[in-house]
Amino acid sequence: MGIYLVSVGAQEWFADDEEEGGRGAVASALDEELRRRGLPAYTSVPEEADFVRGSGMSFEEKLVPPMDGFSALCRSHLSRAEEEVLCGWTLLVPLSLDEEIWLPVNSAHTDETMVAGAPQVLRLAERLATAVELPVDEIPAANDNLDLTMWFLDGPAKDLAATRPGPWSENLDTAFYVALYLRAAQHSLRRGCPIAYC
Repeated sequence: MGIYLVSVGAQEWFADDEEEGGRGAVASALDEELRRRGLPAYTSVPEEADFVRGSGMSFEEKLVPPMDGFSALCRSHLSRAEEEVLCGWTLLVPLSLDEEIWLPVNSAHTDETMVAGAPQVLRLAERLATAVELPVDEIPAANDNLDLTMWFLDGPAKDLAATRPGPWSENLDTAFYVALYLRAAQHSLRRGCPIAYC
């Protein structure tokens, strides 16, 4: 149990059966809102790839650590509106959006779906990564099967913190969330897929 952040493939994205995990209602609502704004519909969702550990073709991470330190970091370095974009979305899409989109469709944990653009989320996550001097090159870039979660929880992060201390190592829970949002946005843009909570 718990809250996961996962990539969404075309079959799930366009399926209407919500009980089977289909997201057709949110896909339709998003396309309608994009058209209303004069933007093209989002139809180029890739098929879910077969699982191959380390391939970087899918995204799955679990939100385990407490978020208190991360919330404080956001308040220190982002405006309230920027914090809402970075932390408030329930659906991340690889589209550039001038502002978030609110859809009257249930998401996994809320009564509405807040859609944010991955380019905007990436820029904000990169600012936080710079602020804490996150060792980006050392942190898992493939997130197929809780790679980032395990890296922070099972020891490698603590080991690196001992040899490469910095602001990031002062609160590994905070660093985890900086890395999580950074990698989620990067994955969405690289694969052209949505990222959602489940």
